[in-house]
Amino acid sequence: MAKQKAGKVVLAYSGGLDTSVIVPWLKENYDCEVICVCANIGQGDDLSGIEAKAIASGASKCYVQDLRDEFITNYIYPTLQAGAIYERKYLLGTSFARPLIAKAQVEVAEMEGADAVSHGATGKGNDQVRFELTYQALNPKLKVIAPWREWTIRSREDAIKFAKEHNVPVTATVKSIYSRDWNLWHLSHEGGILEDPWQEPETAMYQLTVSPEQAPDEPEYIEIEFERGVPHKINGHAMGAIELVTRLNQIGAKHGVGRIDLVENRLVGMKSHGVYETPGGAILVEAHDALEQICLDRETLHYKQVIALRYADLVYNGHWFTPLREALDAFVRETQKTMTGAVRLKLYKGNVILVGRKSPFSLYREDYATFGQEDVYNQKDAEGFIRLFGLPLKVRALIDIERHGKSAYAQPDYSKFKRD
Repeated sequence: MAKQKAGKVVLAYSGGLDTSVIVPWLKENYDCEVICVCANIGQGDDLSGIEAKAIASGASKCYVQDLRDEFITNYIYPTLQAGAIYERKYLLGTSFARPLIAKAQVEVAEMEGADAVSHGATGKGNDQVRFELTYQALNPKLKVIAPWREWTIRSREDAIKFAKEHNVPVTATVKSIYSRDWNLWHLSHEGGILEDPWQEPETAMYQLTVSPEQAPDEPEYIEIEFERGVPHKINGHAMGAIELVTRLNQIGAKHGVGRIDLVENRLVGMKSHGVYETPGGAILVEAHDALEQICLDRETLHYKQVIALRYADLVYNGHWFTPLREALDAFVRETQKTMTGAVRLKLYKGNVILVGRKSPFSLYREDYATFGQEDVYNQKDAEGFIRLFGLPLKVRALIDIERHGKSAYAQPDYSKFKRD
């Protein structure tokens, strides 16, 4: 391609083969200075040498930022409180990580006076949309460079060859057959045997959780305490956000909790088969739902279930920095004001089993619900309620009888049928 121009480009940098190769590729094709941003969101990598590696690849600077607390507090917890789950299973671990990384890029770009940003997402996936919608929302004046949509590199071998030609310090190892994304919330797997959704994922693919068959034979009970919808204690011990999520991941992984197998609809139009490991997330979702069962009134809970679907779509589709998500968050925050209490769960061989919940704001009252009490609930009142509640059904049936001599749901008279 013909050489283009950019002054400074801020690159979302992981230190892997692809983003390491992007550094010299940007300099060669855009005649620019490259500044890297590496976000620590709990991906499990040793980031101690990441800055030196970026500089050795040709970057002028590399910002290594610990965003784990912000990730949990401002992205994971609001989504958890919203009850947002994409296509009934996916807890959105990659989806809400991308806007956070892109936001960090924009902040560095403005601080450094850069005129462009770049990412290593391919042209076939969702992440390119999530990165670029965030750039547009936060600073639409920044030029966006997506190498995978421009360059001629098409394989790992191509990338290794390019790296060697440009003296990029990458270790050419055998690539895993799986494409993975890892952060504090989850570990995702795509590719390999998963390209055939009929095949059972192999045991060796899983990196966090043990199989249910190998999990302990004895169940483990845990108690999680929430304050205004935010978990803050496990078994009576107060913990910060990072420690709490990390601990729940460890506990859940030990019991084989949080494995999800999903053929999902990507935003770009194709289906993809992914397997997710979200042990701590699976526990927190069950616990938070349990608390809402007793603390939210029926109409609010049911409406919240409606907006949870929309919220999940927003997050999955990269619309994090939008007025609608902010408006939905305002509603969700209002619902969390009484979400204080404790939930007790039993973990056993891949299962998260709810065994108890309590709250000072609980709307469940045994003395109100009992069939023996008459001062709160008078059973005689039910007759009038049922008559009014069923009035539309009654009117329709009367009209049917008037027109056809019977209700639309009338059963046939089997006595008139002949017997052989």
